[in-house]
Amino acid sequence: MRKGWWLVIAGLLLLCGGAWRAAQVQTAGGVTVRDVRFAGADGVVLRALLYVPKGATAVTPAPGILAVHGYINSAETQSGFAIEFARRGYVVLALDQTGHGYSGGAAFSQGFGGPAGLRYLKSLPMVDRANIGLEGHSMGGWTVLAAAASDPAGYRAMVLEGSATGAPFAKAGTPAWPRNLALVFSRYDEFAKVMWGVDRAADAPGSGKLQALFGTADAVVPGRVYGDLAAGTARRLTMPAVTHPGDHISVEAIGDSLDWFAQTLQGGTPLPASDQIWWGKEVATGVALVGFVLVLLGVIDVALGLPGLASLRAVPAFRQGEAPRWRRVEAPRWRRGVAISALLPVLTLFPAYIAITLLLPPSRLLPQVVTTQLLLWSLVNALLALLLARFGPALPALPRARWGASLALAGLVLGVGYGLVLAVQGLFVVDLRFWVVALKALSPGQWQVLPVYLVPLTLCFWVMLRGLSGVLAGTGRGMLGQYGAAMVALAGGILLFLVVDYAILFATGRLPTGFDPLTTVIAIQFVPLLALVAVIATFCWRRMANPLPAALICGGLVTWYAVAGTATQVV
Repeated sequence: MRKGWWLVIAGLLLLCGGAWRAAQVQTAGGVTVRDVRFAGADGVVLRALLYVPKGATAVTPAPGILAVHGYINSAETQSGFAIEFARRGYVVLALDQTGHGYSGGAAFSQGFGGPAGLRYLKSLPMVDRANIGLEGHSMGGWTVLAAAASDPAGYRAMVLEGSATGAPFAKAGTPAWPRNLALVFSRYDEFAKVMWGVDRAADAPGSGKLQALFGTADAVVPGRVYGDLAAGTARRLTMPAVTHPGDHISVEAIGDSLDWFAQTLQGGTPLPASDQIWWGKEVATGVALVGFVLVLLGVIDVALGLPGLASLRAVPAFRQGEAPRWRRVEAPRWRRGVAISALLPVLTLFPAYIAITLLLPPSRLLPQVVTTQLLLWSLVNALLALLLARFGPALPALPRARWGASLALAGLVLGVGYGLVLAVQGLFVVDLRFWVVALKALSPGQWQVLPVYLVPLTLCFWVMLRGLSGVLAGTGRGMLGQYGAAMVALAGGILLFLVVDYAILFATGRLPTGFDPLTTVIAIQFVPLLALVAVIATFCWRRMANPLPAALICGGLVTWYAVAGTATQVV
């Protein structure tokens, strides 16, 4: 049996086993999870995941909670919260904001979908309308604030995770509005300036804006309850020792929300706030994501034995005995090439992303701001790589580009991968993810967006991986050395930047890149994503000695990942 078949079998076992286990965790205790669609304003269709605990019926209605993710995420990002709410007997509607996931409309429109989400939740027969909670992370906080503003008497309590009241996207908070508010604002939150006007998240208790919300002239004391629960004016601040995206995988942050709803909502099943099982689902979908990658690698290897694709096979130069001479002659240039490849993305990241934000608003041609930022960043890096190519290792002799066979291989690999993602979502109602790194099937609207970004991003990967061929050829014969060198060249610079950036944040409370915290948080995804590109590129190069097939596969995969996982601002 070809080695590729073993990779396919191992990958399928991890994929199916992880997805099955994730489904078991999120339905523990008899909870059912369904993908639902409902009408928003102006005929826009919104999507959510509906968690219904055992025993919640029209005869015995249960408390309900509207849970909403932050910017460029989807309902699944809130699964840690949703799973624990549902385990405690709450009906949970985990919403895709407008322009996110599978919800229609443009991002930031219609109160982010919050008012429609609250109306739908209250319309469900198994929901106790007198006991509704609202929970939102980051921009999801603005979503539930919009819901609260649209129906001031339609809920009993709210939890804002890493979010804030007030301009530019929410109504100003007062000691009386919103009702019974718990603010979970982490001590290392990157968005302290945006949310509460302070340079360090740890200084949020002294924010004038926060003091006005709590109705006090003194610094807010974390853990203390201000106001009156019975009157709906209660306030509480808690500050877990995590970052803004870390709220999603924090037992403390999730526990704070559980404790607050236990105090403010009537009904449900009492459980200690520390009794949490959501992490099992997070690990399981992470395992499934690893299995997905193994399947793709196995399909590549198996496909190279098929008629018409076998012509792509070629022996890299290092396997022909040229590596010792190559390394002896090219060592200084090889090291420079690795350094240039690793550092260029770091140096160009913030200029490229800020330029798009300031100079190129979203349009019908380029409707996704974050994907457009990724495109510009990739184009800049590709052009600079071409200009600086003479300072890096010389390219080895490459086989003739076989476009037809390369396109066929990429189509086969990506087609199998897409079919697996569809099957997992349909059978298990989960996506492939770990934390904020997630791969989802595309919505019809996202399919229309995909071609705009696909070609230029794929060309950028071709340039990038042509340069990587020189790095791989100069690494030597060792398999681990080749994979390691590729990952350092593509992801090492971003990883080093993030380690330094966050080490300073944890040491001082100040984020050095606090002038653009969103790009900083987005950069976290680039480490596993570029490491994956390095793995696929090295796997392909060891079998085909040609960057073209890997570029087509990686270009398609990264474009799919970006378009499905971010927000659409123009429809």
